[in-house]
Amino acid sequence: MLRSVKLCIRQLTALSVAMTLVACTTVGPDFDEPEIAWLSDWQSDLYDPLGNREKQSDLDLRFWWKLFDDPVLDGLIEDAWTQNPTLRIAGLRILESRALSGIAKSNLYPQGQQISGGAAYINSQQTGDKNGAGNQSFASYDVGFGLGWELDFWGKFQRGIESADAGFFASVTSYQDVMVLLSAQVVDFYFTYRTTQLRIALAQKNAEIQHRSFEITERLYRGGQNSELDLQQAKTQYLATLGTIPALGILLGKTRNALGALLGRAPGNLPELDTTEYDLPRVSPLSIDGTPVNLLTRRPDVRSAAWLAAAQSAQIGVAEADFYPAITLLGSISWSGSSLAASPNVGTFAVGPTFTWNIFDYGRIANNVLVQDARLQQAIEAFQNTVLQAAREIDDAAISVAKTHEQQNLNRQTVQAAERSLELADTLYIEGYVGFQRVLDAQRALFVQSDGEISNQGNHIAAVIDLYKAFGGGWHQTQTQDLIPLEIQNAMENRSNWGDMLKSPLPPVPVSAATDSESLK
Repeated sequence: MLRSVKLCIRQLTALSVAMTLVACTTVGPDFDEPEIAWLSDWQSDLYDPLGNREKQSDLDLRFWWKLFDDPVLDGLIEDAWTQNPTLRIAGLRILESRALSGIAKSNLYPQGQQISGGAAYINSQQTGDKNGAGNQSFASYDVGFGLGWELDFWGKFQRGIESADAGFFASVTSYQDVMVLLSAQVVDFYFTYRTTQLRIALAQKNAEIQHRSFEITERLYRGGQNSELDLQQAKTQYLATLGTIPALGILLGKTRNALGALLGRAPGNLPELDTTEYDLPRVSPLSIDGTPVNLLTRRPDVRSAAWLAAAQSAQIGVAEADFYPAITLLGSISWSGSSLAASPNVGTFAVGPTFTWNIFDYGRIANNVLVQDARLQQAIEAFQNTVLQAAREIDDAAISVAKTHEQQNLNRQTVQAAERSLELADTLYIEGYVGFQRVLDAQRALFVQSDGEISNQGNHIAAVIDLYKAFGGGWHQTQTQDLIPLEIQNAMENRSNWGDMLKSPLPPVPVSAATDSESLK
C-alpha cells in the first residue's frame, strides 16, 4: 500500500510539472505605458524664470523648503511626516496592497487543500427479538486529505499577480504623492499664517497713526478751529482700519487650526507659532537640476496613474482566461475503519485531472472582457489627463513666480512713494497749505500699499511653493517601519500575525509601468 502511494505521488508530481511547463500561454494584452504625443515637443521656458543658478547643487528637490532657512518650518514638516492621519492611511494602504499581492501569488499553488476526519459511536437496537441478537454497538472513524490545483494554463493567475503588483506600486507612489501635497500644504499654511500676522501688525500700526490724527482733529473741532467734516472723516478712516483686524484674525485662527490638523494636533496647539517677531523671506526659486518634462513624468501622481492603468490592463487577461477550459489536478488520500469484528480498514488514494469549460456563456465572458477593456481606456485617459494637469500646474506656478517677483519691485517703490507722500501731506497741513483730506488720502494710500506689499510677498512665496509642488518635490524613500508609528504597528501585531511584513524593505518602484518590467516577474 505504501509503495503504491509513493508511486502515485511521483506520477502526480511528474504530471503536474509537465503540465506546468506546457502552461506557458498568457492571454490578454501586455501593457505599455501610454505615450503623450505633445510631451516631447513641450518645453516650458518659465520654470526657471529668474535665471537664478546660484546654490543649485545645494538644493535637494526632496527637501526644497530648506531654501527658506527656517528651523521652525523644518520641524513642523518633520512632525507632519510622522503624525499626519492622511499619510498614515496611505502607509496602511501600502501594507494592504502588499497583502493583496501575497494573496494573488498564492493562486499559483494548490488552491484547495483540506484535511477532514470524523469519528462516531453507533448503538443499534432491535425490539421484538427475544434473543436480542439484533443489538450491537460499534465505533467508526475516517480521515482524509484532499487537494485541488487549477493550473495556470492561460495565465489567469499570472495576470492577477501582475495586477496586484501594479496596484502595490501604485499604493507606494500614492504615498509619495501624499507626502508631496502634505509638505507643500504645511509650508503654504505656515507662510500664510506669518503673512497674516504681519498684516495684522501693519493694520494695528496704521490704526495707531490714524487714531492720533483723529485725536488731533477732535481737539481742533472742539476748539472751533476745524470743521466736523474733518473729524468725521478721520474717525471713519480710523474705524475702517480697525475693522480689517477681526477679519484677519479669523483667517489667522483658521490657518493655525488647519496647520494643526496637518500635524495631527488639537486646534490651537501650535506653540511654535507664538513668536510675533518675524520677517517674510525674500526668496526666488533656485534652478532645478532637470527639465520640466523629466520632472513631470517622475511626479508621484503621474506614476500612480500609470501603475493603475497597468493594474487594469492585467484584468483583461484575467477576464479572457474564462473563455478557455480550467484544468485542475485533483488528489485525495483517505483511510476509514470501524470496531466491528471482521470489518476491514479501508485506505484509498485517488489522483487525476479534471476540466471545466463554460462553452455557453451567453455573452457574459465576452462582455466582461469589454468591461475590463473600457476600464483600461478610462485609466489611460486618466493618466494622460494627470500629465496634462501636471504640465499646467508647472506653467501656472512659473508664471505666478515671475509676475509676483516683478510686482515686488513695484510694490517696494510704491510704498516708498506713499511714505514720502504722507510726510509731505503732514507738513503742508501743519503749515496750512492743504486741507486735512490730503492727509487722510495719504494715510489711506500708505496703508493700502503697505498691505499690498506684504500680501504680494506672501503670494510670491505661495507661487514658489506651488512651483516645487508642481515639480513633484517633497517626498523621499520611506522604510516599511516608518510608514506608520510604532504604537500602531504594535497594535496591529497584537491583533494579527503580520510576520516580517511590517519590517521587510519595500521593493523599489520600477521606472516604467510596462508589463515586462523585471519587478513584475
